[in-house]
Amino acid sequence: MENITREEALRLLNAPERLENLKRLVQDAKEGRLPLPETHSDVNNHIHTTYSFSPYSPTAAVWFSWQAGLCTCGLMDHDSIGGAEEFLEACHIVGMPGTMGLECRASMSDTPFGDRRLNNPDQKGCAYLTLHGVPHDKAGELNACFGKYRDLRNRRNRKMVEGINGLLRAYGIEVDFDRDVLPLSNYAAGGSVTERHLSCALAKKLLERYPAGADLISFIKNDMRLPVSGKIEGYLLDGNNPHRLYDLIGWIKAQLISRFYVDAKEELMDIRDVLDMADRIGAIASYAYLGDVGDSVTGDKKAQTFEDEYLDELFPYLKEIGFKAVSYMPSRNTPAQLDRLRALCDRYQMFQISGEDINQPRQAFVCMAQRDPKFSNLYEATWALIAHEWLSTGHPEKGFFSKEAVAKIPDMKERIAAYAKQGRELTF
Repeated sequence: MENITREEALRLLNAPERLENLKRLVQDAKEGRLPLPETHSDVNNHIHTTYSFSPYSPTAAVWFSWQAGLCTCGLMDHDSIGGAEEFLEACHIVGMPGTMGLECRASMSDTPFGDRRLNNPDQKGCAYLTLHGVPHDKAGELNACFGKYRDLRNRRNRKMVEGINGLLRAYGIEVDFDRDVLPLSNYAAGGSVTERHLSCALAKKLLERYPAGADLISFIKNDMRLPVSGKIEGYLLDGNNPHRLYDLIGWIKAQLISRFYVDAKEELMDIRDVLDMADRIGAIASYAYLGDVGDSVTGDKKAQTFEDEYLDELFPYLKEIGFKAVSYMPSRNTPAQLDRLRALCDRYQMFQISGEDINQPRQAFVCMAQRDPKFSNLYEATWALIAHEWLSTGHPEKGFFSKEAVAKIPDMKERIAAYAKQGRELTF
C-alpha cells in the first residue's frame, strides 16, 4: 500500500474494528508502506468526535491529528466523555500524548449576566465552558454524571424536531427523531445528541429532495426566502463537492436553527454546580471565549455580538465563582480581541488553553494562526495540561491546581513551565 485516500482512511477508522485498522495503518506507516508524517510542535486541545458531532470517531481523530503533524491532540465532546477509553487506546497505538475533556453549557440565569448573551449564539444567560485535563480514572464518573442531562437534552431535541417539521412539512419534508436523528449519534454508547445532529438529519432530507444544487438554492432563496452567502452557495452548487452535507449543516446552523431552537432549561446545570464538579474530579474548568463575530471562519455563525462589550466586567466574576482557565482560538478572533483577552487572563491569573474546534471535514487540524510567536505560551500550557492530566490520574494531589502544587509553585507562569517540562518528559 503506497498511499490511502482520506475517504478510505475515514471509512476504516470509523468502522467497528477501527482500533485494529489503526494498528495496521500505523504499522504500514512505520514500515514505509504509507508516508510517515512529520511531527511538528502544533497542538490542538478541542477535537470533537462521533460522541457529539463530527466525521471522526475517537480513533479517526487521533489518526488525522497524527497525520497532520500534531504532537498532541485533545478529545472534546458535548456533554460526553464517552469516547475516552477508545481515544486513549488510539493515542497509545500512535504513540501520541493526548488530553481529554468535555464541553457543556451551563445556566448563568442566577448571575449578573443572566439576561446577556455570553458565548452562546442561540440563548442568553447560557454559557459554554470546557472541562480540560480530566484525570483518566474520573472519566467514567464524569460521563455518568452527564447521563441525566443527555436524556433531558433529548426531550428538548424532540421539541425542536417538531419545530423543524412545522417549518418544512408544507414542503413535503419531515424529520423523525428516532428514525432519522438518533442513528446519526453515539447516544447508546454514552454520546450526546446535539443541534448539529438535528441539522444533519434535516440536511440529508433536503439533499434527498433537491439533489441538484440549483434546485436546492432555488428552494432556499425562493421558497424559504432565506439568505445564502456566496461562499456557501458556491459549495452547494458544486456537484463534486465531497463536503456538501457539512456545508449545508453549517448553513442550517447559521440561518435556520433560530427558527426552531428551543431554549435549554432543565438540561442545564447551574454554573456553580459545574465548577464544583470540575473541582471534585480534578478537571480544569475553562470559560470558552467566543468574542464578537463578523465573518464566521467556519461559516456556521452569523454576525453577532457576544462578551466583548462587557468583558472587563465578566472576567472578575468568572474568577470569583471559580473558573481557573480561559480557552480561545487564535484563528477565530482579531488581533485586538486576542490582545485584550490575553491581558485580562494575565491580570486575573487565568490559565490559557487553546484549541481549534474541529467538528467538520473542511477544518484543518493545525491552526496556522497559532504559530505566531506571541502564542508560544499556548504550547507550553498544552504540555502543562498533559502533565496535569496524566500525573493527577490516581494522584489528585499532583494536579496543576491542587493545594500542594499551588503551595509549592504559587506563581502561575513558573508552575506552567515546571509542569510543561514534566509533560514533555512523560513516556506515552
